[in-house]
Amino acid sequence: MPRRSFSQGSYYHIYNRGANRSPLFFSSENYLYCLRLIKKYALQYQIAFIAYCLMPNHYHFLLRQDGHFPVSKFINVLFNGYVQAVNHQKNRSGTLFEGRFKHKPVDRDEYLIHLCRYIHANPVKAGLATRLEEWPYSNYLEWIGERPGTLVDHEFVKTWFPAKGAYTEFVMDYLRDAKSLPDDIQQYLFD
Repeated sequence: MPRRSFSQGSYYHIYNRGANRSPLFFSSENYLYCLRLIKKYALQYQIAFIAYCLMPNHYHFLLRQDGHFPVSKFINVLFNGYVQAVNHQKNRSGTLFEGRFKHKPVDRDEYLIHLCRYIHANPVKAGLATRLEEWPYSNYLEWIGERPGTLVDHEFVKTWFPAKGAYTEFVMDYLRDAKSLPDDIQQYLFD
């Protein structure tokens, strides 16, 4: 198996889903516990969260590796702890995930910005919420200034979307017409 290489200062889209598309999160307490672990280990492993969304049976993270620890170390420690806790809680054993996590390096600004809205739009596109603001397990509310939080790079948001409301409109454009994306961004869509 090829070795995954991660480098300091680079951005990555990290994602995975439950084995057989089964749930990863069984209650609001599971989501909140996972978020506590994320905060703890992101600080320890110097990982900056740009965008994230925890969904019932999968997750998406847009991360920047700020330190020397590879993103893979952070993900492995994070989800090893999470799976152990859920297995204990549910009196089960084995993995929750469909194999190892997937990752894509983010190599273009257009991809970087599209990923933010793709990640945040997930709950609405999946029918779990009618409005982006209704899904509490993403950092969309931090992006638009409606919730204080530490799992967001506020400088990143200000750099790309300095005007209030600009990001909301950017995401809404995608929700209204995902097919309007440029052809070179279409390749980054996920089903």
